[in-house]
Amino acid sequence: MHEDGDLGGIGDFLRSRRARIRPDEVGLPEYGRRRVPGLRREEVAQLAGVSVDYYIRLEQGRGSSVSDAVLDAVARVLRLDGTEQAYLRSVARPAPARRRRETEQPVRPGLRLLLDTIDRAPAFVLGRRMDVLAWNALGDALLGFSAMAPKDRNMPRQVFLEPAARELYPQWAAVAAETVAHLRLDAGLHPGDPRLARLVGELSLASEEFRRLWADHQVKRKTAGAKRMLHPVVGELSMPYETLTVSGEPDQALVVYTPEPGSVTADRLRILAGHRATGTAVAAADAAPGGARRR
Repeated sequence: MHEDGDLGGIGDFLRSRRARIRPDEVGLPEYGRRRVPGLRREEVAQLAGVSVDYYIRLEQGRGSSVSDAVLDAVARVLRLDGTEQAYLRSVARPAPARRRRETEQPVRPGLRLLLDTIDRAPAFVLGRRMDVLAWNALGDALLGFSAMAPKDRNMPRQVFLEPAARELYPQWAAVAAETVAHLRLDAGLHPGDPRLARLVGELSLASEEFRRLWADHQVKRKTAGAKRMLHPVVGELSMPYETLTVSGEPDQALVVYTPEPGSVTADRLRILAGHRATGTAVAAADAAPGGARRR
């Protein structure tokens, strides 16, 4: 993989999905020696009711005028779920690149105010490439965004390049797979993004695990779930989360961790909030002219 990254495309995606289906699963006889696992292109075309040449053009990325009916038929044959089907449509008929500057991801003032009103749960805003664009105080206490360099406020970079991530997430392998699957979805929606290509290239060069997961072509929308965390200050946390798309900003999402009220995790988050507030006050006193705090 070259250093600018390989975002892949419809061909790699369809081949990976063909490979996971055995002929007998779709009523075809298992005959002859197969050079690759799964269905042949001819078999997908037959089952989808299209010509072999038409399907080959689609897999080669030359099917920009393909109809919804054909894509739905291919999705049915390959047993794609809803997210994978939406991804197929986006890579088969990529939208024209938007002209917004690639570094521009403004967060509305109202959304920042909303973040600040969420004082009992860690929350942050994710943008393109899973960049972290804004956060509340408890989100910062949990994940330390304000201490990071701006370019490091990116969830894939944190998961794969920061050694502390493997300690923070006891189920690191699952977190890594989920992160790559969401990043792959972003790549399908924005195939010409140079910053995304550079990010994929950087992670591919630095992490064997990322290379393997990226090559799997899994796609997954980040909606809701749960993570276990082992925080260095307050210990183990059980963290359900909800991800909400920001109205009017389809490339932004509000992520809110939602621990059960009265749970051990909720109690520990209150301790973490108090610890952060104390630390902030201490830092402010140290920075005051003349040193306002006694030692």
